[in-house]
Amino acid sequence: MDVSGGSGQPRSGNDEPTEPRTGPSAPAPQDGTARPESPGHDPGPGAGDERASDENGPPGGDSSSPDDGGDHHPADAADDGGDRHPADALDDRGDRHPAGPADAADEPSRDSAPGPGTATGTDPATTPGPAEHDTHPDRAHAHAGGGQAPPPRRPREPGGGLLMGRPFGVPVYVGPSWFLVAALITWVFGGQLDRVLPELGAARYLVSLFFAVAFYGSVLVHELAHTLAAIRFKLPVRRIHLQFFGGVSEIEKEAETPGREFVLAFVGPLLSLVLAGVFYLALQPVERGTVLGVLLAALMVSNLIVAAFNLLPGLPLDGGRMLRAVVWKITGRPMTGTVAAAWVGRLLAVSVLIGLPLLTQSGALGSTAEDSVGMDTVTDALLAAIIAAIIWTGAGNSLRMARLREHLPELRARALTRRAVPVQTNTSLAEALRRANAAGARALVVVDGHGEPLSLVRESAIVGVPEHRRPWVYASELAQDLTDGMRVSAELAGEQLLDVLRATPATEYLVVEETGEIYGVLSAADVERAFVKAMARPSASA
Repeated sequence: MDVSGGSGQPRSGNDEPTEPRTGPSAPAPQDGTARPESPGHDPGPGAGDERASDENGPPGGDSSSPDDGGDHHPADAADDGGDRHPADALDDRGDRHPAGPADAADEPSRDSAPGPGTATGTDPATTPGPAEHDTHPDRAHAHAGGGQAPPPRRPREPGGGLLMGRPFGVPVYVGPSWFLVAALITWVFGGQLDRVLPELGAARYLVSLFFAVAFYGSVLVHELAHTLAAIRFKLPVRRIHLQFFGGVSEIEKEAETPGREFVLAFVGPLLSLVLAGVFYLALQPVERGTVLGVLLAALMVSNLIVAAFNLLPGLPLDGGRMLRAVVWKITGRPMTGTVAAAWVGRLLAVSVLIGLPLLTQSGALGSTAEDSVGMDTVTDALLAAIIAAIIWTGAGNSLRMARLREHLPELRARALTRRAVPVQTNTSLAEALRRANAAGARALVVVDGHGEPLSLVRESAIVGVPEHRRPWVYASELAQDLTDGMRVSAELAGEQLLDVLRATPATEYLVVEETGEIYGVLSAADVERAFVKAMARPSASA
């Protein structure tokens, strides 16, 4: 959404103000830029500058940033769920379905509090404006270590359900959809118990509920196997999420080798097979017609089904991960493996959609054709459609994430950074924007008298200040205090850059050189646009 901050500001692609100034134009300050220019580097916003182009507009000018002043996660718009940070979507694991929305909403807005130097209750119409001169000249060689900014707040962990515990330090959540599935399993399995153990009466539903909980306990063991393998390979695990039709192990990084990818995928079905064997051994001394015998037999069969289903060779299932690893090993290209396994997954989805109802009608799954009529036929068709949709969507998400990973190196902090002008705390917003316009800059950094950065002026806050008020408002009043997490290196790129931004959600970040000198300001909106462009660009391997 384009927002305009009014005239008197630098505009997109134009260093001139949209309206003539009433006073004389001050020359561009010789020491007003925020970073030293290397020999041969053009300090203006022209073609050779590695920073983000002026198409996004200067502070308070035309901008396509959708930021409304809250903490904006880069590339939320690129995610199908609408609320995902791009780094959250980087997991290309086979046992992972897309995480639910509202991850970004878990982090409260860091821009809601007023900035430093908030004006008192004096009337701006009768009170003289702030001094238009700084007590110390702006310093180009400002260092990032200054200021007494508080340490960054640790972002809240993703929710998405009821927190059940933290085995091995990984939070386990039960999603709301699990309760629906548990109720469905209780009802369906209770009907089967009524035919096998009619003497139970209404107590059969209590036994059925126990089975539903025990079955999802087996699913949790399956996911813990993936988690332990990831921890063994030093891959961060965000959470385990038990939800509709199974569980999700959200592993935040991709395996480095096809061998590790194969192991990560295989350990889940392997543990399900082991559990099936354990329940089979426990069943041997138990009488078959008892409650315990029925429960053990049902858990044995259900774990066999989980293992067999996950071993099917198509993404997003574990078997698809294994197929991807094999093709990756043969071709040397992970993207080729992803494409092959994803298309097999789509064929598998079509096969489930058509084949499962046909198998039920034919009696191959243990029931006669005469029994498979009416509501049973509708239920089988609905179940097949849900499973097919999950597989098809997961295969498409795997392709999308693989394409993203292929283009991630194009996201470079140095190329996306906006040129910044340092201003002191007693500089008016109008004067700060004039300096930015003169320097061809598109961001403002508030510094102290020694040139140490204190805070970043929020672009969204500039837009909200009417033009006639800008001479009476300090730029520091619209700034967000700098924390350590808001200082990022100009050398960051790709997945490492996204990890840093996700660790400290904000709308702007101070970009510094390895020496500590200010390079400029990185806007989350600019990262979002670059992220979306990378997602839309076709892959050479696909």
